[in-house]
Amino acid sequence: MAEDLSIKHGSKQEQYENLLPQVKALLDGEPDLIANLANVAAALKEQFGWLWIGFYLVKNDELVLGPFQGPVACTRIKKGRGVCGTSWQQAKTLIVPDVEKFPGHIACSSLSKSEIVIPLFKNDIVFGVLDVDSDVLNDFDETDQSYLEKIIALINL
Repeated sequence: MAEDLSIKHGSKQEQYENLLPQVKALLDGEPDLIANLANVAAALKEQFGWLWIGFYLVKNDELVLGPFQGPVACTRIKKGRGVCGTSWQQAKTLIVPDVEKFPGHIACSSLSKSEIVIPLFKNDIVFGVLDVDSDVLNDFDETDQSYLEKIIALINL
């Protein structure tokens, strides 16, 4: 696939429906995980313009910063700390409408207002997370969860 995206405006669902086949085409035939994570982060940033989109990968009992788009970020997160560490610990997607109200939130950027974190599984074990931050309160919902989980499922883990 050409490395250009066809950006669609409209409802959130229409944007995801437009983006899904493009992400699939980007990933098809590419075996390198880091390259694929980088392209997914870039595609999401291009389509939605969120503040920060990136991946943290489990290494030696910590989440370590992986490919991302946006301002500089926290490099390491311990299990159970912040939204990412909690998602890893609980092995489930977390939607946080207001990060200031999340116990133990790690403020990598003071601009972040809401967040969604989706765990990445390999052989039923969390090996990383997709972290998406917005500078808008309550920016994420079940539509984001459903489609972001579909996008993660496209990645050859």
